[in-house]
Amino acid sequence: MSTVTPSVMSTTSASPRVAIAHDYLTQRGGAERVVLAMHRAFPDAPIYTTLYEPAGTFPEFADADIRVSPLNHLAPLRRDHRIALPLLAPAATAMRVDADIMVASSTGWAHGFRTTGRSLVYCHSPARFLHLRDQYLGTAPRVSVRALGLAALRPALLRWDRRAARRADCYLANSTIVAERIARVYGIDAKVLFPPGGLDAAAAQDPIDEVAAWAGPGWPGFHLVVSRLMPYKNVDVVLEAFRRMPQERVLVIGRGPEAERLAAMAPDNARLLAGLSDAQMRWAYAHATALLAPSFEDFGLTPLEAYAFGTPVLALRGGGYLDTVKEGTTGLFLEEATPAAVVDAVERAGNRHWEAEAIRAHGAGFSEERFATALHAEVAALAAPTPGHKAGGRR
Repeated sequence: MSTVTPSVMSTTSASPRVAIAHDYLTQRGGAERVVLAMHRAFPDAPIYTTLYEPAGTFPEFADADIRVSPLNHLAPLRRDHRIALPLLAPAATAMRVDADIMVASSTGWAHGFRTTGRSLVYCHSPARFLHLRDQYLGTAPRVSVRALGLAALRPALLRWDRRAARRADCYLANSTIVAERIARVYGIDAKVLFPPGGLDAAAAQDPIDEVAAWAGPGWPGFHLVVSRLMPYKNVDVVLEAFRRMPQERVLVIGRGPEAERLAAMAPDNARLLAGLSDAQMRWAYAHATALLAPSFEDFGLTPLEAYAFGTPVLALRGGGYLDTVKEGTTGLFLEEATPAAVVDAVERAGNRHWEAEAIRAHGAGFSEERFATALHAEVAALAAPTPGHKAGGRR
């Protein structure tokens, strides 16, 4: 573990200067919602990131002090951060964060940013493309350009990744499974701090006209998938399941490289949308029969979003969903990511009576207030460490 000389830290009794770091702000996902929660917890903290594309991510970032790397001058990289892969490690290493405490939201890069003070890493997962290669690539051919490029870069990136992790002063994990992965990959004991749900159920809703028109009068409701359209998300499994259930409907909301393929295979009782506002997302959650979450997730924020509206969740048994789904009360588990398992879960859920208030009460345990309070406590402890404090240490 690296040490920080006293001259770098604030020597007064004032609150430490905090900065937030994140890999890239180019998309609308769970990790970006967590960064927004961090921003609300530390509203004066600048946000350092390699790439920032305002049109691609949440509009609330427009009010933040965003500080970017030189890569941000290249518009193609802002539009698709995946093509920046060979450049991200050097760009991350070159980032200089001026703060007493850097709070790094990391899925692979922000933990490598350099800081003048101490570093607190909130880890969504060690990089999937390095440590969960098969899951990251999904069904993509192993001789594809993407797979071969990853294979060529992997040895050097593994060395970089482990050096970056060793520099951190403290690690937090977003779920039990990620804490176990951090221990296995880095040899670091990380405390678990669950992220907050990302939508305010009391805020205004905007109907999705296309969905309302598709449903028509007397519509039976729809199941909902909110996901990046990546191979490991198993959205294709859901679409095939609903092909077998023509009496049911499914709405898929998300962007990603699988969009064209999924649109081509979608049955008549499915709709795929992207780029919705938060008000439209609230409408979708509020009117959904259930949320389907068929992928293995490190945490997975969408169940928490569904809970805020009293909507049950049908999730794959594993990963972060083991931390958030209370079987029989807030949802049901799929035993495997197959069309048959999805059909079975939909049928079982349809035969149950769900108590919306019980679902909302469970979701309230993952509030943003709880998250912000815990994060402030970790920052304060790191700014003024005591001999007994070890929020996340090397084994």
